[in-house]
Amino acid sequence: MAYQAPVEDILVALKTVANLPVLAEQGVYEDLDEDTIRAILDEAGKFGADILDPLNRVGDVEGSKFVDGGVITPEGWKSAYDKFCEAGWSALPAPEEFGGQGLPEIVSTAVSEIWNASNLAFGLAPLLTQGAIAALHSRGEEGLKAKYLPKMVSGEWTGTMNLTEPQAGSDLAALQSRAERQNDGSYRIFGTKIFISYGDHDLTDNIVHMVLARLPDAPAGTRGISLFLVPKYLVEEDGSLGARNDVVTAGVEHKMGIHASPTCVLKFGEEDGAVGYLVGEENRGLHIMFIMMNAARLGVGVQGVAVAERASQRALEYAQERTQGRGPNGKSGQMSPIIEHADIRRSLLTMQAKTQAARTICLATALELDMAERAQTEGARARAAARAALLTPVAKAFSTDIGCEVSSMGLQVHGGMGFMEETGAAQHFRDARILPIYEGTNGIQAIDLVTRKLPLEDGKVVADYIAEMRETVEEIRTSNRTEFGLMRLRLSEALDALEEATGYLHGQLQTNPEAALAGAAAYLRLFGLASGGVYLGRQALSAQRTDEAEHAARSIVWARFFAETLAVGAGGYAQSIVSGADALLGVSSVQLTS
Repeated sequence: MAYQAPVEDILVALKTVANLPVLAEQGVYEDLDEDTIRAILDEAGKFGADILDPLNRVGDVEGSKFVDGGVITPEGWKSAYDKFCEAGWSALPAPEEFGGQGLPEIVSTAVSEIWNASNLAFGLAPLLTQGAIAALHSRGEEGLKAKYLPKMVSGEWTGTMNLTEPQAGSDLAALQSRAERQNDGSYRIFGTKIFISYGDHDLTDNIVHMVLARLPDAPAGTRGISLFLVPKYLVEEDGSLGARNDVVTAGVEHKMGIHASPTCVLKFGEEDGAVGYLVGEENRGLHIMFIMMNAARLGVGVQGVAVAERASQRALEYAQERTQGRGPNGKSGQMSPIIEHADIRRSLLTMQAKTQAARTICLATALELDMAERAQTEGARARAAARAALLTPVAKAFSTDIGCEVSSMGLQVHGGMGFMEETGAAQHFRDARILPIYEGTNGIQAIDLVTRKLPLEDGKVVADYIAEMRETVEEIRTSNRTEFGLMRLRLSEALDALEEATGYLHGQLQTNPEAALAGAAAYLRLFGLASGGVYLGRQALSAQRTDEAEHAARSIVWARFFAETLAVGAGGYAQSIVSGADALLGVSSVQLTS
C-alpha cells in the first residue's frame, strides 16, 4: 500500500497543543497560519508518498553496502536526496542567515514525521544534520560557522554525531578518543567511534562529523570532554574541498532494521591524526553535544510516531481487505472482512489512539522549544525551557515505545502474513526496535525524568504541568457531552495517579534514591499515559467546535477509547511505583543468575 500523509490528524494535533491564531497574534509565529502549515504539510506529503515511500522497500532489501573502503547507498537513494535538497526541505528549520527558512520547531517536527513515516532510514540523514547545525550555530566560532553552515543548511553536506566508542556507550565518562592541540589553532583527533549513523555515504561530497574527544590535560570524567568539528574532506579558505582528512570508514554494521541507513565504524587518526576544530570551549563539549542530543531525542520520538502511523495505515488497509470468519452482521456462508471482528477493531483503535497521543506529546514538546526561543518575555522563555526539559524524555521514550507496540500490533493484525516480509508489516517492526535504544535508551530517559526533571524548581515545573492538565479535565466535565462517556472520570483518575507517584518519587529522591530509580520506568509510562490521554481529551474538546464532522468524530473516538481502555492503567503504574520497589530491590544480581 502507498503511504498517505495524515495531514488532517497532524493539523488537529497541532491545534490541540498550540493555539496557532493566538500565538500568531502574539508574534510567536508571525505569518504562520493554519493555511500556510497545511500547504507545507501537503507538499511534504506528496514528496514522501511519491519519492521516499517507493524507496522504502528497496532500501530495506538492498541496504547500504561497504565497498572498497566506502559506503554505497541503495539504488535511487542519491537521486531522492538531491531532490530533497533541491526542494528546500533540508533548509526548513535552519537559521535564515545561513540560507535556511527559519521555520519554527513545531513545523519542522510535523514535517519530520512525514519523512520518517514514508522512509525511516532516509529520515535519519536530515535529522542528524539538523542536530549538527544546531550545535555549530549555537556555540561555533564565526569563521567556522561561515565555512560550514551554508552547505550543511542547503544539504550539500550532511552532519553526524560521534559519541559512542567500543568501551563507552551510555557512560561517556569512559570515552577515550583524544585530541592534540596544534600550533595553527586546530587539533588532531585520534580514536574509534562506533554506531555512527550516516558516518559514510555517497549522497554528498562531504560529511561534517561532530566528535567528542579528550585533551591531554583534561579533567577526568565527563567534565573533561571537548567537541570538535572533523570534516571528511578538509575545506579550503575559498570553500572548495581539499585533501581527504584522516578519517577512515572501517565497516558497516549488519542490523535488524533500517538497513538503508549506514551505521559505520569510524577510525580517526590512523596516520597523522584527523584535523579537527574546536566547537565552543575546551572541556565543555558535553554541554554542546546535549544541544544535538536533545534535538535528536525529540526527533527520535517523532520517528516512533512515524513508524506507528505507517504501521497503522498498513494494518487498517489489510483489515478492510482480508476476509476471515463471519462477523456479527455477516451473511451465512460468507466470510467477513476482519475489521468486522471486535478484537481487530480493538487493535486498530489502540494503534490509532496511541499514535495520536504520542504525536501530541511530541508536538507539545516542540511548541515549548519554540516558546523558549520566541516568547516575548524572559520569564515566559524560561518557563518554556523548563517545560521542554520536562517533556523531552517523555516524548522520546513514550513515543518510541509506542512505535514498537503499534508496529507489533500491526504485524498481529496481518496474522501469519505479517510474519512474511512481502506484506511490509515486518519491516516496520524491525525498523522500530532501534528507536527505544539509540539517542539514550528509554531506561536512561526514565532516569533523567525522575532524577533531573521531576525536581526542577523543587517540583514546581511538574506540579504546574499537572495543574494545567487538570484544567482540561475540568473543561471536559463542564462540556456535558454524552459521547465523551467516562473520559473525564478516567483522565482525572490518571492525573491523581500521576500526582501521587510524583509526590512519592520526589520524597524518595531525598531519602532513598534507589527506590526512586526502581520506579523510574513505570513513572515515565504513567506520565505518557496521563498526558497523552489529556491531550486527546483536549483534542476532542476542540473537535466538537469544528465544522469537519469526520475528523471531529475520529478525535472523540480516540480520546474516549484511550481514556477508558488505556489511561486506566495509570493507577496500576502508580501502585507499582509507590509500593513495588522492594519487589525489585530485594532481589540481588546473584539471585538472578542462580
